[in-house]
Amino acid sequence: MSTNKGYTTVSDPDTSAKALAKDQPVSPKFAREVAGMIRGMKVEVAVKALEDVIAEERPVPLKRYNKRVSHKAGVGPGRYPVKASRAILGVVKSAASNAEYKGLVSSNMAISTISIARGQTIPGHMPRAQGRATQWNQETANIEVIIEEVE
Repeated sequence: MSTNKGYTTVSDPDTSAKALAKDQPVSPKFAREVAGMIRGMKVEVAVKALEDVIAEERPVPLKRYNKRVSHKAGVGPGRYPVKASRAILGVVKSAASNAEYKGLVSSNMAISTISIARGQTIPGHMPRAQGRATQWNQETANIEVIIEEVE
């Protein structure tokens, strides 16, 4: 039986902490872009960056799904995915508090692994004219964060 249930990588439990959020009602595409922005950052810096995105002071550079997206100063094509940033911020803070609970110091820890996977699609529909309906599904994302101590 695996002790790594639900996580993509194995981490040393003595020097790392992890957190997992499943089926968050956010766009997996935007969540992937936000994760790419904070990957490798120290926890405090990542939390500040996510709070700046939520306040719409710092744009997230879009590397993959950026057709017809306006450019932001110093970033290139970018947007402010507030919903995805809030969800990821919650998971990062959870991993930091898990580290504190283990007796680790979260101020000298960095995000070693952050991965986004598509979650379940919640089916729905939107009423249209003439008694018709269109699919209007809710995308969800699974967010995984592992933070490790850095020298």
